[in-house]
Amino acid sequence: MRRIPTNQPNTRIRRERDPRALSRLALLLFSALVLAGGFVFAARQHFAAVQHGYDSEALRKEREQLVREEQQLLLEKEKASSPARLESAARTLGLRPLAAGQVAKRKTNKPADRVETMPTTASAAVATTR
Repeated sequence: MRRIPTNQPNTRIRRERDPRALSRLALLLFSALVLAGGFVFAARQHFAAVQHGYDSEALRKEREQLVREEQQLLLEKEKASSPARLESAARTLGLRPLAAGQVAKRKTNKPADRVETMPTTASAAVATTR
């Protein structure tokens, strides 16, 4: 005995469409894009901070090098403008020290802020130019 016929036509089943499915998928896509954008932004900030650290370290090293160079140049300047060296350089140029009669004082009621002299040594010339 056969209870199921061999040529049984099946009816076509149609599913109902969920009207909220598209909005849920759109919300999920938007949330994923915001999350991915946040990761990209955080990565960019991190790499910028690392690059800023490298730049500041390079600038710190350059500043230290420039400070050392400035100290060296100041030392050389002090050596070059030492009174003994200036006096020997003046003597090689043929200059001689000031005599008492070469100093002329101004006759005014104002205090003398500068004594007019004839520079005869390199140190006197440097002193009057300051």
